[in-house]
Amino acid sequence: MIAVFKPSKLSGTIAAPPSKSMAHRYLIGAALSGEVCTLTGVDYSEDILASMDCLTALGARITTHGDAVTMDPTGFLQADAPILPCRESGSTLRFFIPLALCMGRPVTLLGSKRLLERPLSVYEDLCREKGFTMERGNGSITVCGSLQSGCYEVRGDISSQFITGLMLALIYRNEDAVIKVLPPFESRSYIDLTIAALRSFGAEVAFTDTYTIAIKKSVLHGYGGRIEGDYSNAAFLDAFNLIGSQVVVENLSKTSLQGDRVYGEYYQKLINGTPTLDLSDCPDLGPILFAMAALKNGAVFTGTDRLKAKESDRGAAMDAELRKLGGGLIFGSNTITVPKQQLKDRGEMLFGHNDHRIVMALSVILTQTGGAISGAEAIKKSYPGFFTDLIKLGAKVELT
Repeated sequence: MIAVFKPSKLSGTIAAPPSKSMAHRYLIGAALSGEVCTLTGVDYSEDILASMDCLTALGARITTHGDAVTMDPTGFLQADAPILPCRESGSTLRFFIPLALCMGRPVTLLGSKRLLERPLSVYEDLCREKGFTMERGNGSITVCGSLQSGCYEVRGDISSQFITGLMLALIYRNEDAVIKVLPPFESRSYIDLTIAALRSFGAEVAFTDTYTIAIKKSVLHGYGGRIEGDYSNAAFLDAFNLIGSQVVVENLSKTSLQGDRVYGEYYQKLINGTPTLDLSDCPDLGPILFAMAALKNGAVFTGTDRLKAKESDRGAAMDAELRKLGGGLIFGSNTITVPKQQLKDRGEMLFGHNDHRIVMALSVILTQTGGAISGAEAIKKSYPGFFTDLIKLGAKVELT
């Protein structure tokens, strides 16, 4: 799909889409609860559909009605030789591998080439240490093991998704367990989200100190609630306000634990000067912050190495596309510098790099400069209604 933009200002009120991060966690929590649960406010992005497909493959029964998902977990983790279609969802892959390792029989997880290139060293090390199998095939990973409760050490500088995945498996085992996070501990806010979601189902899990998570044997129960709005995707909508539009973003909880809520503070710093901003705990904000820094006063970003292992190498992707508009990024050791830039449409097609956040960041820029993006369908991964919402707000964009 190609999105063709003409310069335009946006105005109006829009609801932030439901949080993808929270939906993953609540759907899996519902399956672990052992009771029928109905969750509302679910947005059927590609990543969420991947997790729902995997839950079904593992034996859960799921029905949907509008934005409501009802989970019957009666047969969860009882399926024989399941095949889990993770599509391109890193969260899905990393959350489900430890659950698969609880089953004591082979489980195959399917994924795109890019997904299976993303780091899995934490689980590879775990399998070697415990004598489990983890074999890579053409577009697949097959694991087999019988993961038990105990004390586990997990690196905190690769992805918090590994820690969440292990927490989910240990909740399923339902015995006292401990996870020790080896510093540096990045993206801790995502672990806070996991703990909050699991507590909704009765799980007794908490930090006992900065680097230690205690999981207690718990009596789980069903939970029914609404998925809160997503700060990660709200950041793209709110970004229009930095470049002359007037957009009000609703459906955001002021008490949310989402780490990406920091975008408002970071935007203010971009308006006021040329700040140094740390992306260690909010790598999903990288593309839109690069875009806004280029259009405002420039900035220096630290903690950028993790952007190399996302849906694309997000630093390299934004650099390639900004250069087509007359700009670019400067790379250092775990840093990226974004100078203030005079971007303009030079008639060259931009490319979305199969990365939803690259497409959305470029879309914000093109409402100023005009231009076109190929591969715009990547937005379906997290925010399938993105272009529909932009058009409602007055963006001049045509999809072909």
